[in-house]
Amino acid sequence: MLPSLSRVVLLAAAAALPFASAERVIESKSLNPCQANSSFSATLFNVAFTPNNRSLGFNIQGVSSISGNVNAELELLVYGYSAMKSSLNPCDNEDLKGMCPMNAGNLNIKSNLDITPDVMSKIPGIAYTIPDLDATVRIKITDSKTKEQLACVEAELSNGHSVDQKAVAWVTAVIAGLGLVASAITSGLGHTNTAAHVAANAMSLFGYFQAQALFGMCAVPLPPIVAAWTQNFQWSMGIIRVGFLQRMATWYQRATGGTPTTFLSQLSTTSIEVQKIKRGLDATTRMLGRLLSRSNADSTNIQHQNRIIFHGIKRVGFRAHIETTNIFFTGYVFFLIFVLVTIVCVVAFKFICEGLVKAGKMKSDKFVDFRNGWKTVLRGIMFRVILIGFPQMVVLCFWELTQRDSAGEVVLAIFTLVTMIGILGWASSKVIRIAQRSITMHKNPAYILYSDPVALNKWGFLYVQFKAASYYFIVPILGYVLIKGMFVGLAQGNGTVQAVALLLIEAGLLIGVSVLRPYMDKKTNGFNIAIAAINFLSAIFFLVFSNVFNQPGIVTGVMGVIFFIYNAAFALILLLMVLVSSGFAVFTKNPDTRYQPMRDDRGSFIKSQTQLTTELDALGATARGEGKGTHAYNKPRSGIDDDDDSFSSASVADRQLAAKEGAFTEHYQPNPPRSPADAAPGPNGGVYSPPPSYNGRSSPAPSSNYGAPYGRAGSLRNEQAYRSANNSSPWQRGAGYDH
Repeated sequence: MLPSLSRVVLLAAAAALPFASAERVIESKSLNPCQANSSFSATLFNVAFTPNNRSLGFNIQGVSSISGNVNAELELLVYGYSAMKSSLNPCDNEDLKGMCPMNAGNLNIKSNLDITPDVMSKIPGIAYTIPDLDATVRIKITDSKTKEQLACVEAELSNGHSVDQKAVAWVTAVIAGLGLVASAITSGLGHTNTAAHVAANAMSLFGYFQAQALFGMCAVPLPPIVAAWTQNFQWSMGIIRVGFLQRMATWYQRATGGTPTTFLSQLSTTSIEVQKIKRGLDATTRMLGRLLSRSNADSTNIQHQNRIIFHGIKRVGFRAHIETTNIFFTGYVFFLIFVLVTIVCVVAFKFICEGLVKAGKMKSDKFVDFRNGWKTVLRGIMFRVILIGFPQMVVLCFWELTQRDSAGEVVLAIFTLVTMIGILGWASSKVIRIAQRSITMHKNPAYILYSDPVALNKWGFLYVQFKAASYYFIVPILGYVLIKGMFVGLAQGNGTVQAVALLLIEAGLLIGVSVLRPYMDKKTNGFNIAIAAINFLSAIFFLVFSNVFNQPGIVTGVMGVIFFIYNAAFALILLLMVLVSSGFAVFTKNPDTRYQPMRDDRGSFIKSQTQLTTELDALGATARGEGKGTHAYNKPRSGIDDDDDSFSSASVADRQLAAKEGAFTEHYQPNPPRSPADAAPGPNGGVYSPPPSYNGRSSPAPSSNYGAPYGRAGSLRNEQAYRSANNSSPWQRGAGYDH
């Protein structure tokens, strides 16, 4: 029965297909039932049609309980469209005489058939070239007398080509990494405005990649091209196959009381299918499938008669050739590797810079802020790494709590979740408290957030991408990631619930960023609003893929292709934007000219005092104690990272510094970063009073006063008195920050 049917199926498919790959082959590796209580099932189904030698090879193992005379109906579905229907009566076909009548029993067939040249000429060439061919052959067997449907099976056809390519994964990973590295280098060179923009865009790009990966991890049946496209970004979730790491994961699981799965070693005897869109099924079959999914104790794969269907996270792991019980450990270890590699790179860069300076190969003022405060910078980078890995670990840890692969892995999941949520929650609360103290003291959140180099380098990763008045927006972002990760990790048993939840979550983020526009400038707001809009559109597509609307199959097939096209185009645009901005940041002499100053006047607070251009500048820096050994990172600080969250402790060094500043009033009197709460001298000797509050839309202090002379010695004495009373030296300004 099946050899003849398989031949007819594949030939009919080739004749009707408008689509398919480069190595000329059409194959199917699973024969799946499409009705409840099907009288035929296959535990192994491998069929391959190779046009180069005109051969149709097949290896089929199954069980049939059908006996008597039957009729068969073949239907070819291409992207949900019924391209061909054909009825076969085995008693009227010479090639199918063995099926007239059919006999119940085991079926074990392994053979090859030759295809005639006239049949080959009917196959369109494009059938071998399109990636992720979405074509299915469905066979329905009915009793020739009673017309009762006895069995329904379907075979997914593939041409061996896919948009899931390692090259795509490598390119996206490298460009995202280059953006982060370029921002760090640019920050070290003192171009803080450029560094902030490049880092913000690189982080948003990385977030978009993780969003694509999360869509692929949802338990929604996906068109083949959508599943393949989202697989390209699973590297951002740590789903990367490495041989020795898989052996380590298996060993660790066994050592901590778990039992590893062996699905990848059973491919020769077990039919394994990744969940795809099921089209054209009757209502009874669809309802039965949903009931089976809900009652499935595993909630991530369905096993029936030696047939296994993976969906969600297990589908992603299987496509990456990772055993399902190794998925969590693989992602966890790659996150640890990311952390360790980052630490090693920062420490190595510190000592390389010092070595080059001592050898005279690099100017002593290059990366001086990083070299003097590298430990603080490293702590800030570690916080940023935790922020990058937060979506990955939230999903995998919550999912591990439902899988419980081993006691040791459950402990790792709980510890990691609690630690990361605690660290990011505590860091966010620190930023909010510092900003609120700054508003109380200086009527401006940006003053303390940007004027202290240690606070900026340690906590800046949470707020530099936002305008000063929106310093709090990191909290909604973290909440968005946490809730989204919980639905993806915990709701693997119901793809419809995930699709609806993601739609609401993405809609909330899109509305938030569109209305509040919290990012640092118009370009950055536009960049992130575009990403939020694309993610929201993708969530709408996923709701359709979940089949809640019972739409025709052709709708789902076409929407799958559209999903790939607009996401591929959008990803390419983002990659080019980040690549170009990174190139300008690293290879231009003054990249800050490409960006306008921030309207929150952060540049006035973080202007580097190590970028000296004149002798008087050098004398002023010496007077402020920013020479060798007295850098802003090294001199006594006022305790911004202590519990008071402000410059609250009056230090002798600050008072001495204020006295030193008076010695240079005759020669060098540039304005320091002035608190908007200070009374500034007006152009005619009067006193300027700043606005009583900061609304986030205009500069908190008149920009014309920055860089202007103080005017009179009396005003300087008033300034010194204010500093002593408020214990906040305005010379505690940062010299740049790492992103």
